[in-house]
Amino acid sequence: MRRYRPYKNKIYICITPKRGVFKQKGPSFFVPAKRIYFYGDSAYNTHMSKERYIAHVDMDAFFAAIEQRDDPGLRGKPVIVGADPKGGKGRGVVSTCSYEARKFGIHSAMPISIAYRKCAHGIFLPVDAEKYSRVSHKMYDILYDFTPEIEPISIDEAFLDISASHHLFGGPQKLCQSIKSRIKDDIGLTASIGLAPTKMAAKIASDLKKPDGFVEVAEENLLDFLRPLDISKLWGLGAKSERLLRGMNINTVGDLAKMDINELEDLFGKNGAHFWNLANGIDEREVETACGAKSVSNEVTFDSDTSDKEKIEGALMLLCEKVSSRLRQDGLKGKTITLKIRLQGFYTFTRAVTVEVPNNFADVLYKEAKRLYNRFDTKGKRVRLVGVRVSNLFPASLQNSLFEKYTDKKIENIHKAVDKIKEKFGDTSIHRATQMEI
Repeated sequence: MRRYRPYKNKIYICITPKRGVFKQKGPSFFVPAKRIYFYGDSAYNTHMSKERYIAHVDMDAFFAAIEQRDDPGLRGKPVIVGADPKGGKGRGVVSTCSYEARKFGIHSAMPISIAYRKCAHGIFLPVDAEKYSRVSHKMYDILYDFTPEIEPISIDEAFLDISASHHLFGGPQKLCQSIKSRIKDDIGLTASIGLAPTKMAAKIASDLKKPDGFVEVAEENLLDFLRPLDISKLWGLGAKSERLLRGMNINTVGDLAKMDINELEDLFGKNGAHFWNLANGIDEREVETACGAKSVSNEVTFDSDTSDKEKIEGALMLLCEKVSSRLRQDGLKGKTITLKIRLQGFYTFTRAVTVEVPNNFADVLYKEAKRLYNRFDTKGKRVRLVGVRVSNLFPASLQNSLFEKYTDKKIENIHKAVDKIKEKFGDTSIHRATQMEI
């Protein structure tokens, strides 16, 4: 299988068989490789580098930093971006906050009402999704100038595999410093970067010297770096598992590394071996490029808990519209539709269905999401939040004989027309009759 991806004036070619042939003008050459990339006139093979260099790039207080950049009057002040606090009675959560606000104990995902009580004099701003998205695109434009091997984690963070490209920029350390400089010079923001031989270590490292930090973990120092860390730093370890380990006096990654792997498997099943591997510096997970995105989702929290079926179904239609649009923007369609429901009391449930044919049509997503909701028993509790996720993704260009008979070109053209209208006049310019304001 051979994949081509153009980016700006650069093109790289990905060859996934064990041996592949790339022909150019003049003699052809035969390369035993998993991936081959061509940057202008330069070519490199990801298997040519014996050492792995994974960078985790994490923007500092992204939303709040953008607001402080654009309004100098906000600099040095506690800025909280998120839901309307409504004088301490607001619902929803903090999206992000400035470092000045963090001194008051405020953090992302904190209920906005609690954030208000902690810092009532703070400057509370709504989320400006369009502006943040524009800045995010500029950030990713910069990252793709250094490597095509990028795994987006969110709007403001990503993993980069620079194992095969760092020599083009003077080495892995200079490449990371160049990224930081470009981000600061081009978009006026700071980023923290962790550089390590594994994804988990890189992610941990990026958080150690925020803001505007850079921490490198050399392969020979990996275990020394991991052992003293609190077990809460272990990627993927949930609160329940953490409490269980602390009850056994396992408080550091080093403590966990010393445990018997069979004992961990008895406690956590297959995750036990995974946790043991991570604690011992064994993390072979590769950077999954953007074309390997696993899901597209969106969710909304109601202003007040509701049992109004019409309002909930209207919200589902709105979410399906947004997910549908994002899928088409990313050139994807999916087979698995998942409904997320959070009831009063913060009880959260998910229900999923897998359809026969992958699609990205809002009507199909809504039909399945609505069916899942109607089958769900809320047991008399009101609904606080609903979300829609599409996974099991395929390229939208997939039009082989298996799917051609199911493809309704008229519906596809309608969706594309709606996308263009929204792109030009905004998301609220056109919507279906079942869609409600929430």
